[in-house]
Amino acid sequence: MPTVAPLDLSGHCIAAAFLTGVPHFALADGTIHRLDHGHKTSQANDGLLCATLDLTGAKLITGGEDGKVFATGPDSEAMVVAEAGRKWITSVATGPQGAIAFATGKIATVRFADGRTKEFVHPRSVEGLAFAPKGMRFGVARYNGATLHFPATEGKPVELEWAGAHTGITFSPDGNFVVTAMQENALHGWKLADGKHMRMTGYPAKVKSLSWSARGKWLASSGAPAAIVWPFSGKDGPMGKAPLELGTRGNSMVTTVACHPSEEIVAIGYHDGMIIAARFADAKEVLLRRPGKGAITSMMWDEDERRIAFGSEAGDCGVIDITG
Repeated sequence: MPTVAPLDLSGHCIAAAFLTGVPHFALADGTIHRLDHGHKTSQANDGLLCATLDLTGAKLITGGEDGKVFATGPDSEAMVVAEAGRKWITSVATGPQGAIAFATGKIATVRFADGRTKEFVHPRSVEGLAFAPKGMRFGVARYNGATLHFPATEGKPVELEWAGAHTGITFSPDGNFVVTAMQENALHGWKLADGKHMRMTGYPAKVKSLSWSARGKWLASSGAPAAIVWPFSGKDGPMGKAPLELGTRGNSMVTTVACHPSEEIVAIGYHDGMIIAARFADAKEVLLRRPGKGAITSMMWDEDERRIAFGSEAGDCGVIDITG
């Protein structure tokens, strides 16, 4: 049976993550808590809005209401790596060669590892950021679509149009597809080779969590009473194919999904704090955590594939050991 080591914090958990194997929990008040032979705390942003791991898995990058981007390492020392004056930093993303992107209003800024920065101005506010898996390219979710930039060159941006407000963005692991979450209850995708559109609709709520399976054949999503998992193994992605529906419950919505690092399994967190794992092949489920306080807002597997760090909107955090 899985075992749960709880960590009861006060405040909304923005990110639960492992830094070099140590569980960290970043809260909206800017405190970062770690479970490393006891509970230790450090301070990053004054009002934390967004967080992501860098590609090495050794630093947590956060942005917030104080207009600063912090990098926090496993020693819990938080360092300012970029500043945007008095503007709120609403999204952060990390890319190759130590690059960081962050959004303030209509501007997306890329900070390179040597400290140089480059700004990209958009007609409307930047809602989401993501780096492509290969090469120095990053995508911006915006009103009426997405824009792909090439910050290391003077290359012209690629505009991907689709009417409506796009709030989040992700690249498939092979770099062939871009998918955005929308303000309406839908996802939208583009096949980059030919610009073909992919509409993924039918959600009863907004999609706030996306996770690619290990080899990129599946994209798991929240926003329904089940994890909606779209097939991306064909050349046209999910077009004309029905998604899997895993972990269906009649009384609670899925709020967070996190695919296993190597197996075709997804951890599913719900609005009532429950967490299960479900297998794509046969929809077999394992209960990992009973309902708790607050909706699950973040989950991450560790490198050893045996632990899951989780956090909720009520600060009900902890670590699940699936091996018991």
